[in-house]
Amino acid sequence: MPVANNSTVAKPGSRLRELGLVLPKAPTPFGAYVEASQIDSLMSLSGVLLLVNLKLSITGRLGVNLSVEQGREATRIAAINALAVAQQHLGDLDRVRKLVKLSVALATTEQFVEHAAVADGASDLFVQRFSIENAQARMVYAVQRMTTGTPVVVEAIFEIT
Repeated sequence: MPVANNSTVAKPGSRLRELGLVLPKAPTPFGAYVEASQIDSLMSLSGVLLLVNLKLSITGRLGVNLSVEQGREATRIAAINALAVAQQHLGDLDRVRKLVKLSVALATTEQFVEHAAVADGASDLFVQRFSIENAQARMVYAVQRMTTGTPVVVEAIFEIT
């Protein structure tokens, strides 16, 4: 993938419109926490799920009843929801300068080893939005089970203006 020149890279909100991606309504917390917290030029998002119309769009565990491709789609949906949360919190997604860090938690079996390929579903979406020059630091980890039966949770830290 070619590296884009910063002067020609569209802002995130503009880039979404170019790609024809309409963000869903931001998900709401399932407990006593907020979806986004901001300090100075950093905004941290809580664990974002892969909700579509307020319901988990994919359930299960990688290595049991979900394939790598289904996992990639799950992380992509969660990443889209993360952008929706960011937009709701900021009012304008163009205020996002960079994705600083992405954390992806996956519900897997002990034998599952394709964590990076699954997390790329989210990373690829963010690279499309922010350019490869702004690629993020990333942590991917596996757990045996997560709340509500979700196979994926995405957390993000953005630099904002």
